[in-house]
Amino acid sequence: MNVVKAETRKIIDSLPEDSSYDEILKELGFDRIIKSGLQDSVENKTISNQEMGDRIKAW
Repeated sequence: MNVVKAETRKIIDSLPEDSSYDEILKELGFDRIIKSGLQDSVENKTISNQEMGDRIKAW
């Protein structure tokens, strides 16, 4: 079994048996967002809180 399927099954298996389709999709999406953010951090593709504040003020 490939890694993606294994990780997906692990997430789904960790949820309650009565989880809805939407709840499952939400958890899978959340996991993807977290992993993407962690990878960005490893690759130094992040900005400081100060810079984000400056960008928001510029809007």
